[in-house]
Amino acid sequence: MRRRNIPAPWTAGYGLARTLLALGTLGTLAFSDAATLFREVATVGQYPLCRGVTAGGAFCLVEPHQYDTMRWLCCLVLLVAASGWRPRLTAVPHAYVAFSVFTGISIPDGGDQITWVLTLLIAIVSLGDPRRWHWQQLPPPSDSAPRPFLALLGISAIAVARIQMAVLYFQSCVAKLPHAEWADGTALYYWVNNYAFGAPHWLRPVVTAIVDNPLGVAAMTWGPLLLEIALAAALLMPQKVRWMLLPAGVLFHLSIAITMGLWSFALAMSGGLLLLLAPLGHDPDIRHMFRKASRRTAAPRPAPDEPAKEHAAV
Repeated sequence: MRRRNIPAPWTAGYGLARTLLALGTLGTLAFSDAATLFREVATVGQYPLCRGVTAGGAFCLVEPHQYDTMRWLCCLVLLVAASGWRPRLTAVPHAYVAFSVFTGISIPDGGDQITWVLTLLIAIVSLGDPRRWHWQQLPPPSDSAPRPFLALLGISAIAVARIQMAVLYFQSCVAKLPHAEWADGTALYYWVNNYAFGAPHWLRPVVTAIVDNPLGVAAMTWGPLLLEIALAAALLMPQKVRWMLLPAGVLFHLSIAITMGLWSFALAMSGGLLLLLAPLGHDPDIRHMFRKASRRTAAPRPAPDEPAKEHAAV
């Protein structure tokens, strides 16, 4: 029987995606108090609703006066998950906190939803992760190494996450097309001037100058549509094209965060982009890159009238 090799899913690349997802939810909980997160929504009720499956959320396990205590406990879980310590132990609590936030707060956004989906899939990947930190490179195979079916399970979960991200971008693009403002290229004019979601005051003069120009507003409106459909088709493209789409996608979500204040959404989507666009099994040596950068920063420069040390030793 022919054997097929699959890449190990336990890499620093998927670890970085875990960290970004955890930081997005951490920002939501750390910078919003309980009175902001849990309030009554007209025609729906007081959040958290605690009905059906959502009754298992962390904020349904405590009394309302203990919401802030539970919020900080969730922040602690997210901080440990973001640090990369023991993915096998922290991935399931991370996914549980993401579920609790998405189902518990009164006004969740798309970032909270995609975070819950991706952290659930990443928890499946982490079941077989033998590393102490998800920044470490996988040790050489040994008798104690995870069994092959755990590697297959992890790669399958990442593949599902990639398909999920591709479908998300496809739906995001196609759902805008029937609206006249997106079709005629004027939608961003209304968004950046929106009172609730528009550009901040310090940025408004620059953004207004762009959207007041017909070519500028058309580029700002149709550009995201082209990028979203390209990201939706990324899995069909060569890897070198995907590498080019990665910074474009991160910059796109960063610009949304700066303009509209959706920082948790930007972090969640950036984590999803890493899963979508990086090759399966991609394992950059992140710790080595940081050490190399710190050595370059710390290395003293020779004085202009002194020879370099290595020349002096010759």
